[in-house]
Parts: sequence; C-alpha cells; structure tokens
Amino acid sequence: MTAWILLRGLTRERRHWGAFPAQLQAALPGARVIALDLPGNGVLNTLRSPSTVAAMVQPLRAELQRQGIAPPWQLLAMSLGGMVAIDWAARYPNEIAGAVLINTSAGRMQPFYRRLRPSAWPQLLQAALPGLGAEARERLIARLTSQRLAATPAAPPEWVACRESHPVSRLNTWRQLLAALRFEAPRRPPAVPLLLLASAGDRLVDPRCSRALALAWGTAHAEHPTAGHDLAVDDADWLVQALHDWMAVGLR
Repeated sequence: MTAWILLRGLTRERRHWGAFPAQLQAALPGARVIALDLPGNGVLNTLRSPSTVAAMVQPLRAELQRQGIAPPWQLLAMSLGGMVAIDWAARYPNEIAGAVLINTSAGRMQPFYRRLRPSAWPQLLQAALPGLGAEARERLIARLTSQRLAATPAAPPEWVACRESHPVSRLNTWRQLLAALRFEAPRRPPAVPLLLLASAGDRLVDPRCSRALALAWGTAHAEHPTAGHDLAVDDADWLVQALHDWMAVGLR
C-alpha cells in the first residue's frame, strides 16, 4: 500500500487541507493518505521551527517511522512543503516513490521577487502585526492565497479555529520564512518521478517559478488557469485529476 504524505506551507497545518485528504483517499482507494505538520505548526506548534529546509526533513521521517509507515512514500506538498519535498527526495531518493510539488519555488533558479511577489509583501506584513485578531489574520491570508475566497467577507471558520487552538509564534513564522528564502534547489533533479503544478492566479508565488523548475529538470508540469496559491482549496477536483493523469503515464 502506497502512503501519500501531504505537506503544507508557511505557518499552515494539516487541518488547512480541509476535505482534500478525504477526497484524495476516495480517489486512491488502494493508498493511505497522511497529512503531517512541519515543526512549529499545528500539533507541533510548541516546537521551534528549523531555520533551514533540510532540518525540517528529519522530524518528518522520524514521525513516519514512529507511526510504522514504511517507505517508499509518495509526497504531495505545496509552497514551503514543496521545498521540503525537494530536499527530502534529493537526499533520500530510495524513500520517495514520487513527488508532486504545488506552487513551490527555489533559489538559484528564480529571483526572490518571483518567489515571493512584492505585491504580497504589505499583506504579509499586516498579517504579522501583533495585536491582530485570529479572524482578521486569516481573512488577509484567505484573500492572498485563494481566488475562491478572495471576495468573501470573512475568513473560513475552520482556519480561525486552527489559529486559535494552535497558533504559530512570530518567531516560528520568521524562521520558516528564512528557511524558505534560503532554500536552493539542486542543479540536477532528485532521482524520483516529479510533477510540478502551478496556479496562474497565484498572488503569492509567481507561477514562473514552477515553470522554471520543470524546464530545468525536464519534468512533468501543469498549470491551473485561474486558481490561487492554495490550489487544493480553489480546485481540488482539478488537482486530483492532474494526479490521475500523471500516474496514468507512469509517474514520469
């Protein structure tokens, strides 16, 4: 049984996947779908987030071993989680059956102003201000990361609940951001099947980052024409179909 390991991005936790893990499980009845938190997020919010992507990999490997889930694992990861997946696959290719990278980026191949769009900086800084309530923070993040939620007057209640029950400290937020900005992709692709997915409507990360990685590594690539950064929120059906299409051609 193949285990699909789901990884989220900066300051987000496994509950932010919403209904997607169940949808993916239904679409892949022979697989096991497991969403994990990065150190400093979700149930691990009391831990200090590593300031490098490489240091985020070891706790994830240890958690899967603790749960008795043997490799090889299939990774599906977005944004910062995608960087973790790249490092994981590059250093431990025998553990990884394949990796799907959603709206991720890497230094050396893309300039910083594409990896984090300048138009997003004011909203990110506002969301990081002390004294801002959970609902207000999550409303800012929803408008920045989702085309579907951008026009809604309130943040998703489940997102607010995540922040209230497992808040991410400002220190961990900055350490995760530092890790993301410092991350550089290997010049050669990890020796595992890869699929790069991007969203044309991403307000946070320029979709040219995924295009550049796919071109440099000669890997499969697909782009949603309208979705925002959080592709699983904006069009989970499209995401599941993209996975099916990729698997149908042998995970190449």
